[in-house]
Amino acid sequence: MDNGSILILLVTGSTRSMSSNTGALRTAEAVAPEGVRTELVDALAELPVFDPDQDTDPLPAPVARLRARIAAADAVLFSAPEYAGTLPGAFKNLLDWTVGGSEMYRKPVAWLNVAPPGRGDGATATLATVLGYLGTVVLESSCVRLPLSSAGLGPEGTATDPEFRAALGDVLRTVRAELLELPPPG
Repeated sequence: MDNGSILILLVTGSTRSMSSNTGALRTAEAVAPEGVRTELVDALAELPVFDPDQDTDPLPAPVARLRARIAAADAVLFSAPEYAGTLPGAFKNLLDWTVGGSEMYRKPVAWLNVAPPGRGDGATATLATVLGYLGTVVLESSCVRLPLSSAGLGPEGTATDPEFRAALGDVLRTVRAELLELPPPG
């Protein structure tokens, strides 16, 4: 954190062009409050299929970029759809590439579930399991369900509902507040 400003890396778990998950994170960029900087990672399609034999120096370039961005962030906010009751394969692939590095260890994380009530819980549960395995610090108060359908996205791919936008700004403020309460790393 520099001068009280935090960097939240926004990681989408969808490859769809008008994904409500990506739209929620684009909206987070647009509504980031004072003291919060955001950076969207929309890199699922460029990552190679995880291969433990390639998880060595030098890393594949897209993986090295991903890990550097994670390392530079103060926190990571995920938003991923659910496919067949769990995380989509491309998003799990991204997470698999983080296992061999240390960038996620003790990294503060949170997630948005933008699915309507009764949906998306399998993906959230799997994400919580993987993030626990990685040794992240889950910012519990910042892990929320904020339903958003792709029909709620405007032409620029961000949410148009003022209540959703306000609630998402509150999530980012909560991430910042939780980060400031954490003991210093070390």
